Amino acid sequence: MPSDASARPQGGSAGGRLAALVYGDRSRGLLWQAVAIGLVLLLGWQLFGNASDNLARQNIATGFDYLSRPASFVISDKLVPYEPSDSYGRALLVGVLNTVWVSFLACLFGTVAGVVVGILRLSPNPLLSRLMLAYVEALRNTPLLLQLLFWYALLLLMPPVREALRPLPGVFVSNGGLFVPVLHWSAAHLWVGLALLAGILAAFPLAGRIEERALAAGRPPRSWPAVLPAVLGPPLVAALLLQPDLSLDRPELGTFRVSGGGRLTPEFTALLMGLALSSSAGIAEAVRSGIQAVSKGQWEAAEALGLKRSLTMRLVVLPQALRIIVPPLTSIYLSTTKNSSLAIAIGYPDLVSVSNTTMNQTGQAMEAIAIFMAIYLLLSLLTSAFMNWYNARVALRTR
Repeated sequence: MPSDASARPQGGSAGGRLAALVYGDRSRGLLWQAVAIGLVLLLGWQLFGNASDNLARQNIATGFDYLSRPASFVISDKLVPYEPSDSYGRALLVGVLNTVWVSFLACLFGTVAGVVVGILRLSPNPLLSRLMLAYVEALRNTPLLLQLLFWYALLLLMPPVREALRPLPGVFVSNGGLFVPVLHWSAAHLWVGLALLAGILAAFPLAGRIEERALAAGRPPRSWPAVLPAVLGPPLVAALLLQPDLSLDRPELGTFRVSGGGRLTPEFTALLMGLALSSSAGIAEAVRSGIQAVSKGQWEAAEALGLKRSLTMRLVVLPQALRIIVPPLTSIYLSTTKNSSLAIAIGYPDLVSVSNTTMNQTGQAMEAIAIFMAIYLLLSLLTSAFMNWYNARVALRTR
């Protein structure tokens, strides 16, 4: 009597391939994923249908047609032109850009400050390392909302505009905000900035190759003579061709107000300071732990080669620590972007604030919440995709 194994179709036959396709682990996994997605979609459709029926009974409009109607409210901080007569969709765009802008600056400044603080946490000077420890602990153990309210209240306690403080030449601080010199911006400045960005991106691989060849040849790794022209060359060529206006529009203190220059509102300044400082504390701990995870033998090997401590940190330790630092750094960036929604507490018109105003005026809360949830999800996915790509670039590769 044939056994069960002999009764099954052989692997080379069409029946065997069909059985492997149907009963294989990959097929079962895909099947259960499809079933789970189907159930979630069915539940979502059921909830949406119930909500639509209930809203219709109460004569509350549904859909996204309201985005084309006039918004009829003022937005104080805006990166693109906006008037109250513009549509709700335009107001939502202003809120999205405000969120992206303040989140990007907070991540940028927080990274710079966090790297410096993280390195100084390991300083052999006990006073300096303990000061950095106090900085980190104070920021990590106080709620971000409390920090935002503190900075906002501190800015509002500044003197009035006509008695504005002048901490730096051309810079004024008052309870009306921070006034700074700005360029007379034009399209030529944008092209010069893009050329500078291209030069910086091209300089990183160039510096890496030069330093690798120098270390392999036993020479000091001095890459700046080649990197500096690579960074400054493209923007200089663009500046010579386009000739942008480089004069500054400086703020001037008058009798009742400050005229000229650029103004950073107290709401934007407080939000940026709170987000940047809070993220810098977390980044500092990630940097410290990443550096300490590099074995002591790497330091000793670099010292045996005659490298200075600064070069050892830049060329030996930090490149190895990056693969440990990047994963928590991604989480900090995501948290900073989502925490920007606390801007509503100090009156900064971010995505959530604009959406709340829209909900109060139109009564279409479900659509507004769905929109800003989708936008936050998109921002998080884009940030994660970029950081995962960078993490793959700095990951340790083995043969």
